[in-house]
Amino acid sequence: MVVNQLGDAEIDRIFHALSDATRRDIVTRVLRQEESISQLARRYEMSFAAVQKHVAVLARASLVVKQRSGRERLVHGNPEVLRTAARLLGEYERIWHHRVRNIQDILSEEDE
Repeated sequence: MVVNQLGDAEIDRIFHALSDATRRDIVTRVLRQEESISQLARRYEMSFAAVQKHVAVLARASLVVKQRSGRERLVHGNPEVLRTAARLLGEYERIWHHRVRNIQDILSEEDE
């Protein structure tokens, strides 16, 4: 079960990072193509420092990886962490479907 593979703090960092629209947009962009923090900063109506902070939140959650290339810091996405988050949500969905099936079974028994 994925839930057992990740600690609560790690799960909290992933979903906290993904709770912000700007950070989700950054993840989408750097999954498509590696970008420098300067390139990312030009895309948003906020300061360079604010974009750096968003990237730092994503890096702490391992959703992106920063690498130095000369004077730039390049950012690329980490699809494995997104797959882990998707598996976790899939487990919640399976639990929910199991619960719905149980309710349906109880209701069908009452109809008989």
